[in-house]
Amino acid sequence: MRYPLPLTHPPAGAFFEWTGTFDDEQARFLDEHGFIRFRGFASMDEVEMIRGELGAIQDEWIRENREVVNGIPIKWGVDEDGSRFVNRYAFTSHFSQRLAGFFEDPRWETVRTMCGPDFRLGLDEKDGLVVNHYLNVPGSNYTKLGWHIDALRDVFYGKLPEPMWNVGLYLDDSHRDKGALRVIPGTHKQNLAAMFLGKAHFMAHDDDPREYLVEADAGDLTLHDGRLWHRVGSPQLSGPASRRRTMYVPFLNGERQAKDESSKTPFYHRFSKYVR
Repeated sequence: MRYPLPLTHPPAGAFFEWTGTFDDEQARFLDEHGFIRFRGFASMDEVEMIRGELGAIQDEWIRENREVVNGIPIKWGVDEDGSRFVNRYAFTSHFSQRLAGFFEDPRWETVRTMCGPDFRLGLDEKDGLVVNHYLNVPGSNYTKLGWHIDALRDVFYGKLPEPMWNVGLYLDDSHRDKGALRVIPGTHKQNLAAMFLGKAHFMAHDDDPREYLVEADAGDLTLHDGRLWHRVGSPQLSGPASRRRTMYVPFLNGERQAKDESSKTPFYHRFSKYVR
């Protein structure tokens, strides 16, 4: 059975303007639903700066024929004109002083406090600063993303899922016609059995009667709990009109595990070629 989207819980429009503070209402929303969106976190000048830095990094990686960063494979696609482009960047801030400097802004300390007093920004942990570049063209390897929870990757490091937050900054408008983020509110409080067996990780793309469509504009910020079920839907648009770029950075509070160029590729990345 398929269900119409978007669904209406939590209430449609229950998003917040970025004011530089984190109040009790926002804290309750985040605790109950496991995600939150803020309008206008970054200016359009900042968004344009980040887009430009990504283009420069992509050019550098093409010249180097780079395939891996700190053990994490780069996901490549081919554009309509036959040019290679990066579908998924990892540890992106390591290749741009301007991007690294962006995360020194005091706004990110406010974001950290939303995650909890013991959390830290993980620019050199997990996959670092990740940028997902979705483009619906025949040569793209990233047009949608199946249901998954981010915390499950801890299992491949031999430990139970640890608390983490994924914080996303939107570099393009992301509405239903581009696929957009889908979350199942409240599932960050699920038990381990539901985490492991609730869905076929990355392979399942089914509509879910509990899911909520998170639409956002360029410059908006989202937080979601690493234990929350989420996916990216199939775009209705194609070609350049379908472009959807979002950068994600982890906030963590477990044992610090920094990566460098000697780090091994995690086992689960062997299956990434099957994720489109």
